[in-house]
Amino acid sequence: MRIGISGGSNYERLPGQIAQAEDERFTSIWFAGAIGADPLTVISVAGHASSATQIELGTSIVQTYPCHPALMAQRTFATAAALGPGRFTLGLGVSHQMVIESYGLSYERPAAHMREYLQILGPLLRGESVEHVGEFYRFQAPAGSAPETPVPILVAALGPVMLRVTGELADGTITWMTNRRALETHVVPRIRKAATGAGRPDPRVVVGLLVGVCDDPAAGREAAGKQFAHYGRLPNYQRILGIGGIAGPAEAAVVGDEDSVARELEGFYEAGATDVWVVTVPTGDDRRASIARTRALLRELASA
Repeated sequence: MRIGISGGSNYERLPGQIAQAEDERFTSIWFAGAIGADPLTVISVAGHASSATQIELGTSIVQTYPCHPALMAQRTFATAAALGPGRFTLGLGVSHQMVIESYGLSYERPAAHMREYLQILGPLLRGESVEHVGEFYRFQAPAGSAPETPVPILVAALGPVMLRVTGELADGTITWMTNRRALETHVVPRIRKAATGAGRPDPRVVVGLLVGVCDDPAAGREAAGKQFAHYGRLPNYQRILGIGGIAGPAEAAVVGDEDSVARELEGFYEAGATDVWVVTVPTGDDRRASIARTRALLRELASA
């Protein structure tokens, strides 16, 4: 299985953690961009300092609205150069209305905004010229250099229009709060149809999941519900939870003993996931032991 884990922002510990994850056969580490340190900076510094040479480092996600696509291209070039060929994946997203409007920016027509963003960013990352006049951006640039190895672009696409835009213009999606039902009935068929119609290869589908190995599934769901309750209050996630027929993060979590968690994770690949990205849900009084138990299973699955 292609299994990724979440990265942190401690510059001193991260190089060793990245090397350990590579030794344990995890295929990727994903760095959040909603809070804390800038993920592109974290990836550039920690990834360059680490002895790891193969593991993929990606953002999940960087917000588009506050950063012009031309500047995003420059930042992507710098990160890719710091890591070396084929190591970096750029995950983008429009974030949420309340977040973007708190910056004093408009959140009107986010899927149309993303379409224009990708129409500029994609060619720049391929070293192509750009001449774009649209509703959100007016930009032109001559052909330039490109990374030695193309940098994949993933979009946090959950809605129908955003999935269509992503299938047509990006390399795949990275989801969150999406259960198996929503994945196989909504996300995968829509993004694949769009990619096929645009003459693109099957898109990558990286599924972000809450995972906790424990003996008491009810306790695991309760822990997930408490720790990640705020996601259930955001409209974008409320819609994808509803498509999956569930009410909140507690029901979206994959919890249970080793056998049941392994079966559930396998089900996501059967539903069309290409990768799983895990955020660990600790349960019980001994959080360290709980996290270690979950990681042990993930390590076993990643090495299989």
